[in-house]
Amino acid sequence: MGDGVDQVTFADVQEADDRIGNSVRRATVARIGMDTNVEGASYDLYFALEFMQHTGSFKARGAQNFLRAHREQGSLPDAGVTIASGGNAGLACAWAAQEHRVPATVFLPETAPQIKVDRLRSYGADVRLVGVEYAEAQFACSEFAASSGALISHAYDHPLIAAGAGTVMTDILSQVPDLNTVVVAVGGGGLFSGVAAVAHHHGVQTVAVEPENCRALNAALGTGSPVDVPVDSVAADSLGARRVSAMALATAQNALVRSVTVSDQAIVQARQSLWDEYRLVVEHAASTALAGARGAGDHLPAPGEKVCVILCGANTDPADLVPGR
Repeated sequence: MGDGVDQVTFADVQEADDRIGNSVRRATVARIGMDTNVEGASYDLYFALEFMQHTGSFKARGAQNFLRAHREQGSLPDAGVTIASGGNAGLACAWAAQEHRVPATVFLPETAPQIKVDRLRSYGADVRLVGVEYAEAQFACSEFAASSGALISHAYDHPLIAAGAGTVMTDILSQVPDLNTVVVAVGGGGLFSGVAAVAHHHGVQTVAVEPENCRALNAALGTGSPVDVPVDSVAADSLGARRVSAMALATAQNALVRSVTVSDQAIVQARQSLWDEYRLVVEHAASTALAGARGAGDHLPAPGEKVCVILCGANTDPADLVPGR
């Protein structure tokens, strides 16, 4: 990583892959077959089933890389680790901390889904609910780290976290080496940064998809720097970063990245279709990527193009899916 803004490189992801090894589940890539975009053109669709990862999301990869790197460096304190999270990063951090036998203190917005709070406590985490947005939980987490000596982790804005997340792309390319495009939902930008680094190295296009009213990366690309954005989406529990990382913005500023936004209606419809067509129950964040792949935004797959959608998480309540359709 060079001077200025830290950008994740392909070499960083390779190093993370070696470090985390078999401590995470390698993503299965399922060929779905020919799918149709909103204009009726057919393309070859694949799903990366990352929602089957430990703790239910890709975040386990970054958490393992982060804690293992600090353990190797002798910088993992007895006070343990602390993190602010909408839920999934906290779950992964708590899970990895349990393996390393150190405490985990997790700060969440009061709006976090109860299913994530309950799972956090099942990993032995000290869960603290603060404010209604991620930014408020993050501030409380920083204060706690300063007073306790705990190692502060981050849900997305750290090179080790992003590099760990990017290992899902190496899994994808090991199974679909002639892939044309990978589609990924974006919140703060950790998963995107790691995935795009690997994709760029191999000449693969990355389509970064965000909700229309929760578009931190898209807005930053428009202004040329990270800016605060409204957080108002059905997918905000996972994609609700008010500001994208500078690392993600720098990664996105190349010709192989396309930023698109989709409506909440399209996100909900895509999530329902994953249940109706494949009996897959995923978070709205995962269906955000599928909505973007199918052309709900301003990106359309080309006829015959090989497209892989990363279904990034499944920590969700299936009660709002319509049964029997």
